This record gives sequence, C-alpha cells and structure tokens, in this order.
Amino acid sequence: MRARLATLVFLLGFVAFPSPSEDDSIRESDVAVPMRDGVVLRADVWRPRGPGPFPTLVYRTPYDRREAVKDYTTFSAAVERGYAVVIQDVRGRYGSGGEYVAYQNEGRDGYETIEWAAQQPWSNGKVGTFGLSYPGAVQWLAAMESPPHLVAMVPAMTYHTPRNFFYSGGVFDLSWIGWIWNNIAPDVRAKKNLPGPRSDDEVAAQWERSRDRMRRHLPLATLPDLKDVAPSYYEWMRHPPSDPWWDWAELRGKFGGTQAAILNLSGWHDEAYGPDGAVNNFAGLVAARGGPHRTAVIVGPWVHGVKAVGRTKSGEREFGPDAALDYDQVVLRWMDHYVRGLQNGVEREKPVRVFTMGANRWHEYETWPPPATQTSFFLATRAAKARSLESRPVRTSRSFSEFVSDPSAPVSDPFAQTTGAHDYRALAERPDVLVFDSAPLTHAMDVTGPIRAEIYFSCDAPDTDLWVRLLDVAPDGAAFNLMSPGLDVLRASHALGHKLVPGRIYRLDFTNLLTSNRFEKGHRVRVQISTAFFPHMSHNLHTGKSEIDSAEMRKAVLRIHHDRLRRSRIVLPVVGKGD
Repeated sequence: MRARLATLVFLLGFVAFPSPSEDDSIRESDVAVPMRDGVVLRADVWRPRGPGPFPTLVYRTPYDRREAVKDYTTFSAAVERGYAVVIQDVRGRYGSGGEYVAYQNEGRDGYETIEWAAQQPWSNGKVGTFGLSYPGAVQWLAAMESPPHLVAMVPAMTYHTPRNFFYSGGVFDLSWIGWIWNNIAPDVRAKKNLPGPRSDDEVAAQWERSRDRMRRHLPLATLPDLKDVAPSYYEWMRHPPSDPWWDWAELRGKFGGTQAAILNLSGWHDEAYGPDGAVNNFAGLVAARGGPHRTAVIVGPWVHGVKAVGRTKSGEREFGPDAALDYDQVVLRWMDHYVRGLQNGVEREKPVRVFTMGANRWHEYETWPPPATQTSFFLATRAAKARSLESRPVRTSRSFSEFVSDPSAPVSDPFAQTTGAHDYRALAERPDVLVFDSAPLTHAMDVTGPIRAEIYFSCDAPDTDLWVRLLDVAPDGAAFNLMSPGLDVLRASHALGHKLVPGRIYRLDFTNLLTSNRFEKGHRVRVQISTAFFPHMSHNLHTGKSEIDSAEMRKAVLRIHHDRLRRSRIVLPVVGKGD
C-alpha cells in the first residue's frame, strides 16, 4: 500500500512464526484463477480436510504469496477455524500473469477472484476478504465493483481517497519512491531480466546509499532510477491531485456499492492515510446505510503493520498492556459472525472503538466522531514577543510571526527512518519553525476526533506549503507528535484554487488532522508551523511552479497572522476532562 516503509517485511507487518503443519489441511499451490481477459493469476488454496464446503477467505497481495504464507499467521488460524483460504499474487506480480500497474487492475481482478472462489466445489459461496496496507486497498477496490458473493471484509491500515494517499493536501508523497524501490522493483527486475538489485539485502543496501539523492531529485518526473521498473510512477507525475484521472481509485461517494459487513482498522501512528481511511470509510458506510449497520472501526496507538497491532509501544511512547490486540483474533472473530454465521456477540458491540493515548485506555462510542466540545486555542504573541496559545482571542490590531523558508534546506524530520511517537522539542530551535505553546493545563484534557486549524498567512512568493502539527508537551519539555506526517500539510495553491498574490493575507483551513490523546495536567498543547517536513512529502519551490517538472527554487518570507481580525487558531474536540 502506500507503504512508506523501507522493506517489504515491515511494510506488511509480518509476524515471524514457523510455518504451520500440513497434517490437518489440504494445500494446493499455483492454482490457476482465470480472468475474463485471458490473464491467469496464481494462488495457493488452503482448506480443512473433510468434505466441506467451507466458508472462504481471499487474500490478494503484490508482495509474494509464498512469503506471506511463511510469515503471516492468519492463514493457518483461519483453516483451523474451518475456512478455506485463497492466497493470491495480484496481476503481474510473482506467479501471476499479466502486466503490473499499481492498484489499477485490483478492482476488476478482485471481483473476479472473489466470484471464482465462491464457485469452487470446496466453497459454500460465502466469501470474506482481509489484509493490511496494499492487501487492504485491494479489498476496497474490489468491493466497489459489487461482487455478489462478498459478505464481509476487514481492510486494515488503508486509504480513503487517492487525494490523501498518493498526494496529501496537494503535496506529493515522497514515500512512494521508497515503496517502489524496495517492494516493487526487485520482482520487476527478475521478471524482465533488468540490471539492479534483486535480493532483500542488495535492495536495502542500495536504498541506504541512494535514498537521499532519490528523494531530493528534481524535477520529480525526471527521476532516472525507476524508469524501467515503475511506469506507474511516471503516470502519477502526469496527474495533479485535482485531476479527475484519479477517480478510478476514489472511494468517496461509492459506499452504497457494497453491502458487505466491514470492519475498519488502523492506528493513530499508522501512515497518515490509515486512520483517515479507517474513520472516514466507516463514516461513509454509516451515511450510505443510514446507520452503523454491519460496520465498525477500531483505531489503536499503533504504527503500520500487523506486528505493530500486538505491541504496546509506538516509537518512544509506551501505552500499557491494554494497547496490544491479537490481529488474527480481531479479523477472524468478525468473519466468524458474518461469514460463518456464529453468534459471538460482534453485532451487539458499539461500532466505534478507539484507544486514547496518554490515558492508555480504550473507549467505545456509538458514532464517529464522538460527541465533543469544540475548544479553541488561539495563536498569539505575548508582550515579551514569546509565541503562545491562548484560550481567548487576542485583541491586538496587528500581530504576526515571521520566518524565512529555504527549499534548498527544508525542515527535515530527525526521526524520518522510524515511525511512531518521538520527542520533537529540538525543532523549536530552528529559525524556520514557529512554535506556539499553551500555558500548562490545570486539568487533564481528553481530545478525540477530527481537529481543525484555521491559519491566516501571507507570503512574498506565488505559492507555499504549510505544515501545522499538533504536539503534546510534557513538563520536562518532551514534545510528542500525535499522528504521522501527512494529514497536517496543505499546499496553498491547491487549497485556495489559485496562486498567491504576494503580501495578501489568506486563510487555510486544515480539516484532516485527527487523534485521540489525553493531555495530562501540567502538559502544554503545542502547535508547530513550518513549510516543509522532509522527506515525507515533496516541498514547495516557492516559484509557483511544481516540483514535478521544475527544479528552480527561491527563498520565501512567510507571516502567520494572529490579531483580532485574523484569529489563527486550532480547534480541539474535547470529550471530557481527564481523571
């Protein structure tokens, strides 16, 4: 999936367990699954011994089904519970025929695979799908085709819209470069006998040597390293995020196309598209169905991957024993009810289950977002020129904070190679980063749900990006991020629909931020503003031209305005005072 990870293994979150015994199951390898256009996809089929027929689960992956069955435990656990399981390489990958075009064939191929599985003599015709990341996306793309035998799915850590997936806030996501290099290119080289690294060790070593050069290369559309292995990348470069071309991957407005029972799962520190996908796909289903019928959402404190779901720590923050869940159990319990028909109580549970970081406990709700009080913190400058967050609007008639942004030396993430929560206090020392802190809280504050930021700004350049990051600052100064980078960035020209007039004041509305976190008594709320956060996203050149097809850049002077008329603020959904 947009897997912004350096290696295939971590991308999928595989858990290293020994291969299960074949004594109590029947296993067929390289089973042909014909598509209507004549292409043959290959799958392994595992099923219990016995006459059947069996309820059936389908898992489709671009990452080699042979590796999946070695390391991913859901398959053997499903067979033990009485399911037949189809594990398939998607079109053009590993054992399957055809040409691989990232994501674009998964809707129709998924439909045909589901219907093929339902018609096999060992299947009872009821099919469920599961998988995380790219194997999560393929489920949604297939579901939008309305396969009649799809009755349940558990898409985990996957997306909601291509506009917050390939791009975010109008800015291209640079992690696609690493995803292609580490996860897609090796098999392409092997299939086509192309030069370059193929083994995991060779691929990782070359990425270590080349990643900074590749991610800094301008223009993006002329990156030479992916020319022979990823035509999809160069196709993406031809289509800005507003282009209707992307509608083939759009889920919004299409949720009425499936009646399957759908459990959405993600983590607050998952790749940014993950929690956005989980809660918004849930909300889309609720709207299409007139209520939370046969759908639910779980969001924990985790980073990307199945292995992470079973951990209690994300980055540098420990969230306690309750944070860990058994991924296999979550998936199969949902399937047991909706595919096997077992009465296990799933349908009686509240449909929204989210983990509040800091409080380190799960909360259940009937709706998303849960009822909350919208609490504003206004950006301000104190008399001593120190920047702050205030609970009341400022009365000053003219007030702003100014900084210079240099695209040749962008603000960079010091923890770019690791995911999860980290202490970002050091970034406050940079002259091109603005930090606004509240006073120490007099009581704990639980924030759960969508977060809004309204930022008034001016710039002496025709375009810029703004990052508005929310952090939890402890009394010792540690400043922890509450979500992964990506939902907290906007390109001004994309959001406004036009280039900037230098010096004119504009307002940007950030509406995609979300989390669940307890700010403890004595902690501070921090808003951190910059124009870049490299290497997560490409950065603005400040010339009005796109980094897709230009390398020219210039410095820019930005002002963040916070006066009685331009009330820059962040609005937090407070669900109650903490204990």
